[in-house]
Amino acid sequence: MVDQKPKNQFNILSNRKATTHGDYYTGTLNLSNMSSVLIDHDTANIDLGLIHAKSKIERGIKFTADQAEVAEGKTYYVVWVAIGQNEKGSYYAGVTACPMVIDHEIRKGWKNLAFHVNRMDDALKRRIKVSELGEVEKEALKALFIDHDQEMWENSSDELKDALSNS
Repeated sequence: MVDQKPKNQFNILSNRKATTHGDYYTGTLNLSNMSSVLIDHDTANIDLGLIHAKSKIERGIKFTADQAEVAEGKTYYVVWVAIGQNEKGSYYAGVTACPMVIDHEIRKGWKNLAFHVNRMDDALKRRIKVSELGEVEKEALKALFIDHDQEMWENSSDELKDALSNS
């Protein structure tokens, strides 16, 4: 008997209030319908740890605001994905990407936290913003979406499909 690792899933819509983030005088984000994907060049994987900066690649990394400090680092992309419902069923409603650079050798990383939060908000608002991704990364993300749920991909907007096409 072969042990099969459970497949990560995208979050589905929920009305739970336990996943709201915010404080006095700050905005509040409801992350119940938010998922995150990590793209490492030609590989895209669902990684919900990214939502709280606790993904496997971020553990033990001290982040800096100066990208020059990690000039030798590797670029990863965090993709925020909001799942929506329409008359056809579930679909990839908001998809936004942002870069992150990590140098594991010196245990330092760079990401623009404000940009990540704004892109997360854009995804929740059903926007498609993936211009930071190269052709290889777009293909990896598209393949993940299709492999994860072909019907959700088919239900998704032409804007998303066009943004992830390499033509």
